[in-house]
Amino acid sequence: MTTDVMSAGSPVAGVDSRRTTTRALLAGGVVAGPLFVVVAAAQVLTRDGFDLSRQPLSLLALGDLGWIQIANFVLTGLLALAGAVGLRRVLRGEPGGTWGPALIAVHGLGLIIGGVLVSDPSMGWPAGAPEGTPDTVSWHAVGHGVGAALAFGSLPIACLVFARAGWRAGQRGWAAFSVGSALAVVAILAWPDQDNLSVRMALACVVVFGWLTTLCGRQLAN
Repeated sequence: MTTDVMSAGSPVAGVDSRRTTTRALLAGGVVAGPLFVVVAAAQVLTRDGFDLSRQPLSLLALGDLGWIQIANFVLTGLLALAGAVGLRRVLRGEPGGTWGPALIAVHGLGLIIGGVLVSDPSMGWPAGAPEGTPDTVSWHAVGHGVGAALAFGSLPIACLVFARAGWRAGQRGWAAFSVGSALAVVAILAWPDQDNLSVRMALACVVVFGWLTTLCGRQLAN
């Protein structure tokens, strides 16, 4: 007597379970960017006295409600790490399938570090903080800078890795989008005018997170 019902321990059930897990990991990569942008934007609009034209988003981690931005950094980093694992699963053995996910994992780790290690009060935030940059820098502020460098230095490189893979696969539009994203981030951050640096940093966040969401979304749609 045969049965059409597969047992939970069957190979087919195992494959389905792995596919479901992989899709959940990729969904984490899709959600990471929008979550960060929405939570940060809500704080910029609602936290009394915060001025994005002078104060970078990192400073939102300070003050009475600083835990919100700390959680935003950490949760976004964890979701990016999940996306990296999902990408590694689906791209194993393919061009860009090793270095691409690894660089995205570095991005996620950098966000977590940047959330756990907060900046020093500066630029007038929170209330009573120095109006400029502090004369001395604490160890946790240095750590925050390292985390930020990892987070936003790794993704433009990942863009180029996936652009090369896309070009080799004949995906010219995707390759162009990835190169354009990398160049946009570099141009935004390298612009010499320091008066609007905090705004440009926020704009760079939107670009890199938009690219990451698109990358994971493409794989999730397959």
